[in-house]
Amino acid sequence: MATVELRFSAQPEHVRTARLVAAAVARRAGVDEAVLDEVRLAVGEACSRAVGLHRSHGITAPVSVVLIEEEKSFSIEVGDEVPGPGAEPAPGGPAGASATRGATPGVGFDGPDSEADADGEDEMGLAVISGLVDDVEVRSGANGGVIRMSWPKTSVTVLP
Repeated sequence: MATVELRFSAQPEHVRTARLVAAAVARRAGVDEAVLDEVRLAVGEACSRAVGLHRSHGITAPVSVVLIEEEKSFSIEVGDEVPGPGAEPAPGGPAGASATRGATPGVGFDGPDSEADADGEDEMGLAVISGLVDDVEVRSGANGGVIRMSWPKTSVTVLP
């Protein structure tokens, strides 16, 4: 199992690099040429989402992209370090604590509409990814979230 790992600062200009690397590794792993555009778009959307989450929550840690070649499939995991809904501050915590994914829409530190807009963009990004990739898994926990996307590898036909 070959694995490539990228880490980049949460800046939008780095998303293009992640897309290009993902497409190149997917091609080398044996993903069908017809699917490479979907790989590029899905990785771009997942990375843009992670960058947006990091920036909106003031997280300076890098976004991670792990490219995994398995025997019959190729997977990409895009990770962020924004705590999920189960890691929200306890009631009575410090005032003005930053909201996390899964927070009440329309209620946020930056004003009534900022959190609703962020939730809407997050949901839209996940909908786009789900439309591009048949095998998607979204996980979220106290240490952040991961979007795992998988594509089948094309089988090589050996001619006699």
